[in-house]
Amino acid sequence: MSDSCTQIIADYAFRSLGYGKRVLPRSDFTLCHEFTLIGSGLIWNVYFGTLALFFGFFAATALALAKASPRGWLRRPAEAFIFVFRGSPLFIQFFLAYEILVQLPKAGITLGGLIIPTDWTTSAWAGALLVLFLNTSAYSAEIFHGALMAVPKGDIEAADAYGLTGWQKFRRILWPTTLRLAWPAYTNEAIFLFHATTIVFFSGFPAYQQRGDALYYAKFFADKTFNPFIPYPIAAFYFILVTLTLIGLFGMINRRLNRHLPGQSRPKLRIRPQIIR
Repeated sequence: MSDSCTQIIADYAFRSLGYGKRVLPRSDFTLCHEFTLIGSGLIWNVYFGTLALFFGFFAATALALAKASPRGWLRRPAEAFIFVFRGSPLFIQFFLAYEILVQLPKAGITLGGLIIPTDWTTSAWAGALLVLFLNTSAYSAEIFHGALMAVPKGDIEAADAYGLTGWQKFRRILWPTTLRLAWPAYTNEAIFLFHATTIVFFSGFPAYQQRGDALYYAKFFADKTFNPFIPYPIAAFYFILVTLTLIGLFGMINRRLNRHLPGQSRPKLRIRPQIIR
């Protein structure tokens, strides 16, 4: 690595977070410039994907249980939520969410004498994250619900025969089995979610002080060099690395979930990235 490239990395590696040079290069673009800045923007894509996936996992669990509930006041709202977010395009969800959040009072909402600021909700780091969280919660909930309904009745009957209570039966039988059945499909959902973070660039949520994501910098170089065949493949390369990382991590979890099974009978992950929902 040349000294000039080392300096470029020092100047722009964390530019998307507000560290390093604030002014983007204007000419004499090199591959080091493109790899560094697009990689810097990828930090935001990882931020969106990681937090949406983490919080969405717990929300999806609650939604799946609510949808499986015999109580209508729990089941019907969960079904409506899942239907709306699975039935509408993600880009439209970004657009509607931004328009709704923009309508909030700029001075904030007053509750009990306290003023709750609302201007931050229209920033990409918050508003776009919220949309991704709601979207993946709906898709993951449907995956978990399907797996929950597929738990063998024999396992449930065995738990009843052992005298397990409702919580014990859920913790020891229902939920572990649900995760094992759902994990391959949930892995595909996680991969798609990270790919879907690129849509944030096209949404109305603004990037603060030009601190954009990977696609923001890829478009910057494509516009400046009039050659999209270098920056966009670089962005794709980074997302392939992210996908391989996800496959490795989720594969480890899959092996952990199925550690009690003989080696030959352990289900293997079949990665089928979703192109169109």
